[in-house]
Amino acid sequence: MTNETNPPAFTIRYVNLASESMGARATSTSDDFFAAKERMLQDSNPVFLADKYDDNGKWMDGWESRRRRHGGHDHCVVRLAHAGQIHGVEVDTSFFTGNYPPEFSLEGALCGDREPADDDWQLIVEKTAIAGDSKNYVPIENAGVFDTICLHIYPDGGIARLRVYGQSMWDTAIETDQEYELSAIGNGGRVIGFSDSHYGPAWPIFVPGRGVNMGDGWETRRRRDGGTDWLVAALGRPGRVTRIEVDTAHFKGNYPDRCSIQAALITGKSDEEALAEAEGWPMLLPVQNLEMDRQHFYADEIDNNFGPVSHIRFNNIPDGGISRLRVFGTVDIDD
Repeated sequence: MTNETNPPAFTIRYVNLASESMGARATSTSDDFFAAKERMLQDSNPVFLADKYDDNGKWMDGWESRRRRHGGHDHCVVRLAHAGQIHGVEVDTSFFTGNYPPEFSLEGALCGDREPADDDWQLIVEKTAIAGDSKNYVPIENAGVFDTICLHIYPDGGIARLRVYGQSMWDTAIETDQEYELSAIGNGGRVIGFSDSHYGPAWPIFVPGRGVNMGDGWETRRRRDGGTDWLVAALGRPGRVTRIEVDTAHFKGNYPDRCSIQAALITGKSDEEALAEAEGWPMLLPVQNLEMDRQHFYADEIDNNFGPVSHIRFNNIPDGGISRLRVFGTVDIDD
């Protein structure tokens, strides 16, 4: 377990499968007397309102159970937004100081449309100590695929935010000549690195639908060095790119002036190795001018000499924000 100012790599390279905005939901809990379980899954950072109280006591931004007097411990079951392999968890106890649980553990289950049975649960994180008013990070090495998790806290207390970082698994039967959204989170698309993400995580650019506001996307700080911002992503499955969408919804005075996309087929290399060579990848989509607050669609502009690609590098020229990036293509049966 780490408690860090700088988050570990899994918070960058994987998606928060427990994100409320993506569809995750808290389905049951042993107790949420002081603060509703649903608050724990919010995408926003927790806040503390010193003078806010409700009928049960001090209002807290997260999930908080009452004080236990007769043994046992509390738990909360969360249905993840997508089934996936979990690579790390963040247990955020911000503003919980005298009322945080000193330990937690995590179980996972894969149960589809039914409720999890007792024998579905698999231990993912053993009982682990955590600190109050802190972001507690735990890397996970487990090859299992889970769609439901159970957070156990010992014995009681409050958790401001739970974030479960993982990769959705491609579960669509592949058909020849069928076009798929290769970059979609639900198909396993994920960001593996970027030059800057000052205004929040980059992964929302791959979620379904258009952005709801300027905070729903990827935005870099203003560059002052004459360089160009970039983002590298792994597609859910290698494919031959047929069309691309770049959406600058809600970005008006801060959208990129231009963009381009490089791509490559990477096999047998780590994320670090892919990032190291991405700047030299050939150009899939040459430089295109962008406009504020609109969807840009590209098909004829794409280099049709490309074979299958597994990774892309989006060049954000020179800086700014985009709401969504979608890469569509076909998948070879034997890929």
